[in-house]
Parts: sequence; structure tokens; C-alpha cells
Amino acid sequence: MRRGGVLGVVLAVAIAGCGGGAKKHDATTATRAAQASAPATPPEPPPKLSDSKRCANASGFTCSILTVPLDHSGKTPGTLRLRVGAADNASAPRGVLLVLTGGPGQGGVSFIPTLRQRFGANVLRQYRMVMLDQRGTGRQGALVCPALQRSMGTSDLTVPARGAVEACARTLGPDRRFYSTADTVADLDALRTALGADKLTLDGTSYGTYVAERYAIAHPDRTARLVLDSVVPAAGITTLEDVGMRETARVLRLVCREQHCPGDPAADLAAVVRKEHNGPALYDTLVAMSVGAPTFPGVLRDLREARRGRPERLNSLIHSVRRAQRAPAQVLSQGLHASTACADLHLPWGSQAAPLAGREALLQRDAARVDPTPFDRATVVGNGLAQTCLRWPPTPGPQPPSNGDLPPVPTLLLVGDHDLSTPLPWAREQAAHTPNGRLLVVKGSGHSVQSRGRPPEGRRAVRRFLLG
Repeated sequence: MRRGGVLGVVLAVAIAGCGGGAKKHDATTATRAAQASAPATPPEPPPKLSDSKRCANASGFTCSILTVPLDHSGKTPGTLRLRVGAADNASAPRGVLLVLTGGPGQGGVSFIPTLRQRFGANVLRQYRMVMLDQRGTGRQGALVCPALQRSMGTSDLTVPARGAVEACARTLGPDRRFYSTADTVADLDALRTALGADKLTLDGTSYGTYVAERYAIAHPDRTARLVLDSVVPAAGITTLEDVGMRETARVLRLVCREQHCPGDPAADLAAVVRKEHNGPALYDTLVAMSVGAPTFPGVLRDLREARRGRPERLNSLIHSVRRAQRAPAQVLSQGLHASTACADLHLPWGSQAAPLAGREALLQRDAARVDPTPFDRATVVGNGLAQTCLRWPPTPGPQPPSNGDLPPVPTLLLVGDHDLSTPLPWAREQAAHTPNGRLLVVKGSGHSVQSRGRPPEGRRAVRRFLLG
């Protein structure tokens, strides 16, 4: 801020106020009279849940609708109807446990049956478990972009088909600017009010950790505890993905030691990328496997064979993973994913409001400054996340955050040491900015330690933390 500009405005007001006394009195009297005669603007009614009925997929839970403004600033009219599932024990002694799913783009209410088993009876007696279909997600509210959905499915990193990004932005229109994390944080506080809760305990996975962190930063006095599983740093990340690419070498070597494999899989990977020029597709495959198959079955062998000139098995693996990622928008909305990610990420061109012209050169410039080994810089530039935001039309929105410091609320951070989707360095970065936090690295686990981690260590730690 240029303080001289503010000072100039203050001086101008002061000088204007030094005019003739009679005129000043007349203007003030007229203004007060007009204000007195104008009808008072009624206050906005507090948020509330409506259309409540038993959840079809979970006994003991009630499903309702939370109506929120499309634009929390009030400048643009319109509302959104968000689906909420809440346990019926409204007087639970430890208050509300709000569970946040990932993506961005994944709904929440449909996961109630799975997650209630994950927490166990003791936690569910002490807390009122609540899940929300965040704006733009879920069975009823998903943003639907058919071409982009067919192209990317559930992936962050698949390279979108030509024209799919632009078609999605046209389908969503100017309202796409109302799907940032800041908008979701405002929705969460509206939900807190509607539930009659003084504070929220937040358990987020993947992108859900970022939402939980931003909520805690915005509302520290309304946050009781945080569970951050597969951590996205609160200060934000970039489209370059170079941290995850470098982590691939560590994770593959770790898996190699665990499986007693011959050779160096990171060197094999680097050689294959140089030879086949398939970095974006191969990186997408390995990240996806760290989510769904974190022992990376067959990968080390397939990399060795591909390096020796026999890429057939590796290509088949890439195609198999790609098929497995197919899913409709109700499972993970790529329209919401693009709207949110491109609003929140740190971009080479500054913000998503920047013109399209010049973005490519800035992406190439930033890619030249990082070391993505064992991948190459073509993978940095060509990964699906970078390519999506590169093509996403100029869209006004909030500036990405620069502060990742969490308030001193009790916080448990979890990460699997095989995770490439939200790699270990991200969790360590956030742990350094979490004054009342504890980081637990779960050996042998990939992404989403609580739900997918075969070792029960992570789930046990969460239960102990929530009941402590």
C-alpha cells in the first residue's frame, strides 16, 4: 500500500470539510433527514438447515440442505444449495467433527457409511460427525463439464484434451469465479452457525487439509482441533509439481529397498523419460498408484524393461491406470477442480486474472528454474495441472495466500512415506508452521492415511488425538 495515496485522500476530505459553515450544516442536515426517512435494510437471516430427512445411506444421520450465497460479498445475486449429512447426536459432548474430502471436486455426504466405520464408536459418541458436499460437488451440486470430465476423470495430472478446458470455462461462465477455497471457507462458517456450534473440529484429507487450514487461519477462535491427513501446505502450492517429481526418486528407491529389487529405479525412470518422452503420462500414473496401490506393484520391473527397450508392459500399465481414473462429475467434478485449483494455486503468471498472452513464456521461465529429476522440464511444463490453468480463461478471484502459519490449536498431521500426491516435504513444510502440531509419518502408506493406509497406525493415532 502506498501510504501517500491514503494520506492524500484524508487531506482531500479534510479540506472539503473546511468549506462555509452554513453549507456544511445544510448538507449534513439533509443527509440525516434522508437517512431517517429511508427504510432500514433488514439483516440477513442466520443460516439454517432445511429439507431435513433421514439419510438414505446411513442410519442415525439426517440429510439437509444448507443454502448459501453464490457470492458471499453480496454483489452478485444467487444462492447455492449444499447437501449436508449430520449425525443425530446434536448434544455430543465434544461438539461437531466436520470431515472434509479432497479433490478439489469430491463430494462428502456419500462417504458417511465408510467414514463412520473409520472413526469407531468411541469417537462417534463423543463428537457429532458432519459431512458436506462442498460447493460445486456431489450428487446434486457437481459442476459438469462433459469434455473435461471425459478427459481427466479423477486425475489432477492427466493432460486435458484440446479444447476441453476452454469449453468447460464457457459452460460455467462468469460464475466460475465463485468456487475458490475462500468461498468454501465462508460456507463452512455458515454451516457452523446453522449447526449451532461454537467451534468446529476439522478432519481434512488432501485438499480437505487446505480447506481446514484456511478455515483455522480465518477463524482461529472457532477452531477446536485439526486433523490434517495427506497435507497440502496452507501457504499454497504451484502448478509446477517439481516437489512431487523429485520425491518420486526417493519413493521408488524406498520401495526398491522394501522389495529387495535390483538396480536403481530412479535411474531407470530418468532413462525412460529421456527415451520415450512420456513424462507427463508416467508421472500421472505413479502419482495415481501412490493413492490406490502404494506398493507400486510391477512398476520397478516395468521400468527396468522399458529402459532396456521393452516398454510394452509399462505402456499397458499407463493405459490401465488411465482407464481406472474414469469417473463422472458426481464422483469428482473436474469443472470444480479447475475453478478452484486455478484460483488458489501460485501461478507463474501471477493470478488467474492475467491475460492468456504471455502465460506460456512465464511457465517456461519458471520451469527452467527448477530441478525435476528424475523427470525433465517438459514434464514440468506439460503436466495436466499446469496445462489446465495455462488454458483457463482470465478469471478474477482472490490472491493466493502467502501466510501458512496456523493458530496454536491442537493439530495432528499425517503423511504416508509412499505418497506422491501430497508428498512428504509438503507435510514437513506445514509442520514447521503449526505451533501446536505433531507430524506422524506412516511407513508403507500412500495417500489418505486414515482411509487407505494398510498400517492401522494412522487411524489409531487419529482416534487417540480426537479423544485426548
